[in-house]
Amino acid sequence: MEAIEELSKLSDSMRQASALLADEDVDETSSSRRPSTFLNVVALGNTGAGKSATLNSLIGHPALPTGEGGATRAPICVDLTRDGSLSSKSIILQIDSKSQQVSASALRHSLQDRLSKSSGKSRDEIYLKLRTSTAPPLKLIDLPGADKGSLDDSLSQYAEHSDAILLVVIPASQALEVASAKAIRIAKELDGECTRTVGVISKIDQASSEPKVLAAVQALLLNQGPRSTSDIPWVALIGQSVSIASAQSGSVGAGNSLETAWRAESESLKSILTGAPQSKLGRLALVETLAQQIRNRMKIRLPNLLSGLQGKSQIVQEELVRLGEQMVHSSEGTRALALELCREFEDKFLQHITTGEGGGWKVVASFEGNFPNRIKQLPLDRHFDLSNVKRIVLEADGYQPYLISPEKGLRSLIKIVLELAKEPSRLCVDEVHRVLVDIVSASANATPGLGRYPPFKREVVSIATTALEGFKNEAKNMVVALVDMERAFVPPQHFIRLVQRRMDRQRREEELKGRSSKKAAEAEQSILNRASSPQTGAQESGGSLKSIKDSKSNQQDKDKDVQEGSGVKIAGPEGEITAGFLLKKSAKTNGWSKRWFVLNEKTGKLGYTKKQEERHFRGVITLEPIVLVLKAESMADKTEWLNKLRNVISSKGGQVKSETGPPMRQSFSDGSLVSNSLHELVCSSNS
Repeated sequence: MEAIEELSKLSDSMRQASALLADEDVDETSSSRRPSTFLNVVALGNTGAGKSATLNSLIGHPALPTGEGGATRAPICVDLTRDGSLSSKSIILQIDSKSQQVSASALRHSLQDRLSKSSGKSRDEIYLKLRTSTAPPLKLIDLPGADKGSLDDSLSQYAEHSDAILLVVIPASQALEVASAKAIRIAKELDGECTRTVGVISKIDQASSEPKVLAAVQALLLNQGPRSTSDIPWVALIGQSVSIASAQSGSVGAGNSLETAWRAESESLKSILTGAPQSKLGRLALVETLAQQIRNRMKIRLPNLLSGLQGKSQIVQEELVRLGEQMVHSSEGTRALALELCREFEDKFLQHITTGEGGGWKVVASFEGNFPNRIKQLPLDRHFDLSNVKRIVLEADGYQPYLISPEKGLRSLIKIVLELAKEPSRLCVDEVHRVLVDIVSASANATPGLGRYPPFKREVVSIATTALEGFKNEAKNMVVALVDMERAFVPPQHFIRLVQRRMDRQRREEELKGRSSKKAAEAEQSILNRASSPQTGAQESGGSLKSIKDSKSNQQDKDKDVQEGSGVKIAGPEGEITAGFLLKKSAKTNGWSKRWFVLNEKTGKLGYTKKQEERHFRGVITLEPIVLVLKAESMADKTEWLNKLRNVISSKGGQVKSETGPPMRQSFSDGSLVSNSLHELVCSSNS
């Protein structure tokens, strides 16, 4: 109890510090407006959990009404003050400035009458201020049961935004289901880190014959219970059955009767909970646990409070120096004061420039807004017109037109255009100058020290304005010099970039042309490749070779007898692809080689591969005016190939002269097989 009295003094000091930070007067009136909540204890629990009985144990008197049906129907706030001069049975009720001694029973009955008359909807607080010798200096708040579902207003008023201790009361019979208790859930929502929560397991004597319940209680006391309760310090109580009842019956001696009864309660709990620590049993343990949580909560708040007080102290000291300074009489003191005020003015001026206050943002707006807009309004299109550029380039060559020098003309054009940038640059300097003059006046008005010396303030503004006028003239000369410097030297890299861009553009155009021609060649090669395989040709034709030939009825009627014994394959959507084996004469070995030939009637090209399954031609013969000498394996193949070649040559404006002639002239040829028994196919064409 002595520990809580010391904490009460510390709490009062912290309350005074908070009042100082809030610029309030530290007196009795401000105490009521900014009360400390460190010593507040708010009881949470279901109806009949034993909240009122637990608070009666803290008071030392059965002052609050108790009952299984839920006696507390409205918040009861008991403000306790400890007075060691009173007897253990005395209770002093303070109403305004008057004090009246009352008995615990009379006080309890009075509260019962008020609670019975209050309607269920009424939640008006019942406030009591008591002075006893048995209670610690705490403010106890007894709330209705958490299971009633009407605690929102009470919680926000007493526990939500404060440092009040949350006293969660759980009856021993519910220790097995403590994790699902609504009071635990409310406490976790208000105090997630459990820095201001204390758990109380009440009515231990009523569960003394239930081993499972006692085991769950001991687990809570050892912080081995459910995860949601492991961070909460727990204390076990019997309630009023030992301490207050024995004291009121007079079974113990006066003076130390309550202390003796509380020790007896601890011994009784120790005999029931044999494995629980002594420091968590009884009313004395509850008071000590409350003091420890209050101390922890104060440690959390003290650093911020001390930091705020330090900052407040520095502000007060600076204000005292400002208000308490005396007029200087020496020239040195006057100069020192003037320099100090000039430094304050300079700080304000720089603050306005860097942070944008007092119109400082307009400086940036001048460069990023008005200046670019003026540049865009220059008649650049007229100067960069193609005819004007040609004229300037030609005139720059002088009297020797055969010595073309476009760079000289372009340099001249750039000089003319850059000359136009001088006027927008001068206007930008004037605009920034006007903004800075306004900032000078704003900075002077924002400097408190200059306000105490109006003549000096006017002089500072005048000197700053004159300095800005000189800076404006220098700035105009500087921007004109910068423009002239850019006009005088146009770097060669500018023209190198022009040439590079032109070369890049030409290269991209050539790549596009090459890509398109490559795609055309690949498409043609793909058509020829598909014809090199009989399976592929059959698939592309949409059916068998026989069905393709049936679709070409005229050709079937014409060559019916020949086609029946021919090994030539027809493919393509319109039958324009002809494929089959022929023998070609090799220029190296002067022998005949068997090759798979593919004729495309549309393109007039004859390609061949070594094997039928190859996808890429080893050579392609363009049916220009040339002579071909090939051999077919049968007369039917010979007749078929001659008809096809005759059609292609005729379509190109040539004609077949005879079927015999000189050796074949070709491109992209290589060697193959020789067979003297084969039919020689000779076809010549000229246009």
